[in-house]
Amino acid sequence: MQPARAKKPRRPALKKPSNPSLKDPVGVYCRVRPLGRPDQECCIEVIDETTVQIHPPDGYRIFRNGEYRETQYSFKEVFGTLVAQKKLFDVVAKPLVEDLIRGKNGLLFTYGVTGSGKTHTMTGSPGDGGLLPRCLDMIFNSIGPFQAKRFVFKLDDKNGVDVQCEVDALLERQKRDAMPVPKTPSGKRQIDPEIADMINVQDHCKVEEVDEDNVYSVFVSYIEIYNNYIYDLLEEVPFEPIKPKPPQSKILREDQNHNMYVMGCTEVEVKSTEEAFEVFWRGQKKRHIANTQLNRESSRSHSVFIIKLAQAPLDADGDNVLQEKEQIVLSQLSLVDLAGSERTNRTKAEGNRLREAGNINQSLMTLRTCIEVLRENQMYGINKMVPYRDSKLTHLFKNYFDGEGKVRMIVCVNPKAEDYEESLQVMRFAEMTQEVEVTRPVDRPLCGLTPGRRFRNQAFQEELSRKLELRGGPIDGEPEEQSVLEMFLQNFPPLPSCELLDINDDQTLPKLIEVLEKRHKLRQMLSKEFSKAVLDLKAMLQEFDCSVASKENQIKVTLSDKEKTIARQKTEIERLEKKIKTLEYKIEILEKTATIYEEDKRNLQQELESKSQKLQRQASDKRRLEARFQGMVAETTMKWERECERRVAAKQLEMQNKLWVKDEKLKQLKAIVTEPKKEKPERPSRERDREKPVQRSVSPPPVPNAPPVRLRHRRSRSAGERWVDHKPPSNLPTETVMQPHVPHAITVAAASEKALAKCDKYMLTHQELASDGEIETKLIKGDVFKTRGGGQAVQFTDIETLKQESPTGRKRRSSPSKPDPPEDAAESEWTDVETRCSVAVEMRAGSALGPGYEHHAKPKRRKP
Repeated sequence: MQPARAKKPRRPALKKPSNPSLKDPVGVYCRVRPLGRPDQECCIEVIDETTVQIHPPDGYRIFRNGEYRETQYSFKEVFGTLVAQKKLFDVVAKPLVEDLIRGKNGLLFTYGVTGSGKTHTMTGSPGDGGLLPRCLDMIFNSIGPFQAKRFVFKLDDKNGVDVQCEVDALLERQKRDAMPVPKTPSGKRQIDPEIADMINVQDHCKVEEVDEDNVYSVFVSYIEIYNNYIYDLLEEVPFEPIKPKPPQSKILREDQNHNMYVMGCTEVEVKSTEEAFEVFWRGQKKRHIANTQLNRESSRSHSVFIIKLAQAPLDADGDNVLQEKEQIVLSQLSLVDLAGSERTNRTKAEGNRLREAGNINQSLMTLRTCIEVLRENQMYGINKMVPYRDSKLTHLFKNYFDGEGKVRMIVCVNPKAEDYEESLQVMRFAEMTQEVEVTRPVDRPLCGLTPGRRFRNQAFQEELSRKLELRGGPIDGEPEEQSVLEMFLQNFPPLPSCELLDINDDQTLPKLIEVLEKRHKLRQMLSKEFSKAVLDLKAMLQEFDCSVASKENQIKVTLSDKEKTIARQKTEIERLEKKIKTLEYKIEILEKTATIYEEDKRNLQQELESKSQKLQRQASDKRRLEARFQGMVAETTMKWERECERRVAAKQLEMQNKLWVKDEKLKQLKAIVTEPKKEKPERPSRERDREKPVQRSVSPPPVPNAPPVRLRHRRSRSAGERWVDHKPPSNLPTETVMQPHVPHAITVAAASEKALAKCDKYMLTHQELASDGEIETKLIKGDVFKTRGGGQAVQFTDIETLKQESPTGRKRRSSPSKPDPPEDAAESEWTDVETRCSVAVEMRAGSALGPGYEHHAKPKRRKP
């Protein structure tokens, strides 16, 4: 017979439920371990049934410069140090067992630092079993009378299950019994006293509503994840004393329904709690456990105990398993004992222990990362990839977080002060895990067969057995009263010998006749008894038919009521479906509208951003132009102020020169008017002097009565400084005794910037015609200094005058008599200091010349 293969539950299609609101958060519970010693400092306190408070210990506060902050964390429920294992099981694990029997998956794992009581919570201790033995006990208490025989369900190597008929299962059992391999533990054998107290649970807890028309089989497997490798703890390795083989790691595979499973893992079919826990304990002895500074028996690997429950309905007669693979359901409950996170500086781990601690922390960090990404995806509506494949632990259970079952976590904490920082990290991870929501699994569909098939078949078998007992004695066991047929068979006289040895034998025939008569009487009695039994059976059958008819009528009434209820429910479902469709249509319209509004919002935001950027650019351009214009205005203002000052100074100088010219003219006019008329000697012209040098007239000898004139050598007050002696070429040589003499002077005909740069004093020799007709020589002196523009400037500070006069009052001429030059020529030739210096002249207050002179040693521009 071809075996039928079952599928995993809730896998008719790969798509998720259409209603996204059917999600449940991950149930996170907290269990506080008692302190090891009464004098230990405690850093965790239970506030109420859902809240714990963690505070830094005293030493931590001193080390952290006196900082003190108490933090509270909330859980679905908090179990204190005095809470028994039974209460923990009733709250956390019992709903998962109920879902397992109803065909739903579940995941329960313990999380915490090393030494916080995770293994004790999962396994328990002698006399007080943990969650695992209590789950097994509840499963077998619920499905005990409905279990299938061994090998009716047969797991394949692709995470599926096959169902066989009774004959094939019997052949399989005989074949396995004949094999020399070790047999699976039996419930009738002696239990290991080491685990007997753990599984001796007296609660007899079971699921109330179990489908009695199904048959069940339980399969268990036990694996560990050690250094990110998966090992089968139930695998039987042949013993080789010379060269023992190391255990082979297993690999993860994905079945046709995209569920993850361990390929080649040993799965044992068990029929009782004792047998299942003995299989678990056999694998527990192979688990990697080591002694560390923090825990004497520290788990160095993550252990996963998987309970698979296969169930299939009975056929319509309620006698055999239905051979339809669509009706077979395989559910799974995974109990995970995670290794504790630890710090190597506290455990003093070295070598293999250090490598184990690194792999443990890495896998727990990957679990934390996956939880964080799931929370971000659900909170912000993004689709970021969850890194399940970074660790074997998260890769194995990724289906649970994707919506393939209920997930619950027990956070175990040790309240001692030394574990404060580790406990704080555990609390933060637990708080974050509670925000992750897992899709709620859907209920499996009904098989469609009439309920109560098993009990009707059992009632029929019991009734048939009773009838057979009444008819011919019980089939099994000894009867309490002997029937007529049994008495007849026991008292039936044996037939005597029928052989006649003598013709005169008159005893054989009478004895035979007597025996035959007795037999005839007994036959008549048997006939009467049989007729009576037939009549009684007919009556019973009629009575049974009447009861069956009444039960059928009752069942029909019940079925009609159920059909009416189903019709009402169908009507309600149709109404709700219509309502759902209407709401979905409205939701779709609202989503489209929201999408349009979002698009408009994004466009407006982009436009607003572009306008804001444009305004910012315009404002920055405006500020830049304002700064530029302000600089230009300031520069232009300064330039024009300097130009105005220069023009005003030039105008003042020009007006003062004109004023001096007018004063000289007035003086000459006054002299002409006041002096007696006499012939005025003409001043020889320059052309005539060039043609013929004429000796100047010597002044007449002084009057004898007049005192003689003492000639003195007048020396400059600044004889020790460097001078520029500017002597224009138009100057005439004088015959005076006192001549200007400046030592270490640079004599130039025109002022130059090169000469000014080498000296710090400047002297201009200026000649002009006095009112008495004599040549008056003026020595205009000034200081040379550097300007900001890199040029040289002269500020005039003093004037010395050299002049000849007659001691008798008669005017002498320093040169031969010449005709008076024209007025314009005198003005332009004798008073044009600017022309002689070939530099710019500027008025400045404080000079001995009135407003003052400032001589910039910058040559005039030449006309092109």
